[in-house]
Amino acid sequence: GIVLELLKEAMVSKLGDTKGFLIDGYPRELKEAEEFESKIGEPKLVFCLDCSAETMSSRLLMRNESSQHSGNAETISEGIESYYQASKPVIAYYERKTQLCKVN
Repeated sequence: GIVLELLKEAMVSKLGDTKGFLIDGYPRELKEAEEFESKIGEPKLVFCLDCSAETMSSRLLMRNESSQHSGNAETISEGIESYYQASKPVIAYYERKTQLCKVN
């Protein structure tokens, strides 16, 4: 609820200054998508950056090597699986509404 309220405040404050909004990483779960629509409105378009688990894992492992992030292949794999499980219903929801644009 806090994230949604912060998004709403930021969006309302810029309504006259913009043609639209790009929100990165939200909604992560179906409940958040439904709450967004009920409190703010339906998005006109939803982008889904679609890549394989192998690609995500490889990129995260490279990021870890070049920064202070900690995480091994097992931790990363678990995080990716968790992401897929949470995002599948959101992706299906927006596919049904024909608002989803998958980008490979």
